[in-house]
Amino acid sequence: MFLTISTTGTAARPATDLGYLLHKHPDKAQAFSTSHGTAHVFYPEADAERCTAALLLEIDPVALVRRGRGKGRGGAPDAALAQYVNDRPYAASSLLAVALSNVFSSALRGVCAARPERAAASLPLRVEVPALPARGGPELVRRLFAPLGWTVTADPVPLDTAFPEWGDSRYVRLLLESERLTLAEALRHLYVLLPVLDDAKHYWVSADEVDKLLRAGEGWLAGHPEQQLITSRYLSRRWSLTRQARERLELVRLAEADDSEVEDIDNAVADETETEEKPTPLAVLRREAILAALGTSGAARVLDLGCGQGQLTQALLKDARYTEIVGVDVSQRALAIASRRLKLDRMGERQAARVKLVQGSLVYTDQRLRGYDAAVLSEVVEHVDPPRLPALEYAVFGHARPRTVVVTTPNAEYNVRWESLPAGHVRHGDHRFEWTREEFRAWAAAVAERYGYEAVFTSVGPDDPEVGPPTQMATFTISSEREAKAA
Repeated sequence: MFLTISTTGTAARPATDLGYLLHKHPDKAQAFSTSHGTAHVFYPEADAERCTAALLLEIDPVALVRRGRGKGRGGAPDAALAQYVNDRPYAASSLLAVALSNVFSSALRGVCAARPERAAASLPLRVEVPALPARGGPELVRRLFAPLGWTVTADPVPLDTAFPEWGDSRYVRLLLESERLTLAEALRHLYVLLPVLDDAKHYWVSADEVDKLLRAGEGWLAGHPEQQLITSRYLSRRWSLTRQARERLELVRLAEADDSEVEDIDNAVADETETEEKPTPLAVLRREAILAALGTSGAARVLDLGCGQGQLTQALLKDARYTEIVGVDVSQRALAIASRRLKLDRMGERQAARVKLVQGSLVYTDQRLRGYDAAVLSEVVEHVDPPRLPALEYAVFGHARPRTVVVTTPNAEYNVRWESLPAGHVRHGDHRFEWTREEFRAWAAAVAERYGYEAVFTSVGPDDPEVGPPTQMATFTISSEREAKAA
C-alpha cells in the first residue's frame, strides 16, 4: 500500500516544514512495526519549494491471516479469494488507515511544538493514493471528499488494459488537492474515509470505534452530507454503534447551531433517571416468534438446523418442555462456539442428556435427524445456492419429516428501510438470495404441496404498511387431510 502527501513552499516558509509537522525527518528513511507488517516513511523529494512524504505499508500476509482469523469481516477480506491471495497488501484500506494513525499520531492531533503556527495553518496539500478500493465508484469518492474542501480526481483502474471491453475494476487512482485545510484535517479525513470506501475492516469493530470516529470526525463529520453512509460503513454496519454515533453527532450539530457546549444541550434527563426503553433487537424478536410457534405445536424433541453459534439452542434448553434438542451445523467452528455458549463441558448430567450438537450438511439426507417433533430453519435457506434448495427441501420435509417445521428468512422488500444497506445489496455477504413476500409464500406453498404440509405465515418485527416486516416466517405442519389418507 502506498500514499504520498506533498506540499509546496517558499524560502521564507519552506515546504520541508512538512517534516516537522509529521515528526519525521526528510533526510531519513524510517521503518515502524505494525501488527500486520512494516510501515516505511521516506521523502522522494524535499527542498524549500516542494516536499513529498511517502508512507509505504508492507503487509505480512501470514500475520494478516493469523490476526484476522475470527475477527469479523476482516478475517476474510474477500471471501471469494484464498486467504493468502487478496488485495490487502496492495490497495489502501483500514490497514493503511491504522498505520497512518500510528506513524503520524502527533500530526493527526495537530500537535507540533517546533512549528505550532504551521500546524494550525492551512497548507497547499496534494495527496495521492495509486490503488484505492472504492465500493460505490468514483462518484462516491467525490461525494465523500469534495464537501471537505478537496478537489478530487478519481480515475477508475481498468480490470485489464489488454481487454478494455471488460470495463473498470472497483479501484481508483485518487488525487486530492486543497489549499484550505490543515495537515491534521487532511490526515483525519483519510483515516476515516479510506476504510469507508473499502467498506471493510481488518479488525473487529467494538464500542470504542465510536469514540475513534467522533475524534477523527470532529469539526467535519456532523455536517457532512454523507454522514449516515460514513458512520454506517466505518462501524461495519453494526446498527447499535451506528445509532449511537449518529445521536452524538446530532448533539454536536445542535450545539454548534446554538453556539453552546454539547453538555449544555444534552442535559434534559439525568443518566440515572433515563426510562426510555430501547427497541428489541430483531434477532430477539425472531427467537421469540420461533419459540411461540414451537410452543403452540406441542413439540418436545426439536432440531435446530443450521444452529450456528447456538443462540436458539440455548433458548430452547432453558424451557423444560423440550426434552431433546439437537443443534446441527456444517461448520465445526460454529459448533465449537455453540458448545462454549452452552457450557457443555460444565453442564450437569441430566441437562447434558437433553442437548446434542452434531455436524452435518442440510442438503444431504441424514438418518440421525428422523423421528423428531419439530425442526427449525432460522435464517438458513437464504445461505443455500438456489440449485441446491430442492435437496434441502427433500432432506428436511421428505426424509427427516418432523411434524412441524419453522422457517424464517429476510424479507427483501424491507431492505429499503435499512439506511445503511446500499440499494440492490443483500443483508449479509453470504446470502445467495433474499425473497420478497410473494416469492417466499410461493416457495412455501410449493414445498407444502409437494411434501404434504400446510403452511401458516407470520410477520416478525415491525410490519411496515408498504414493504412488510423485516423477517418473514412460515410454520409448516403435516396436513391432517394427507395424514388421514395415509392412515
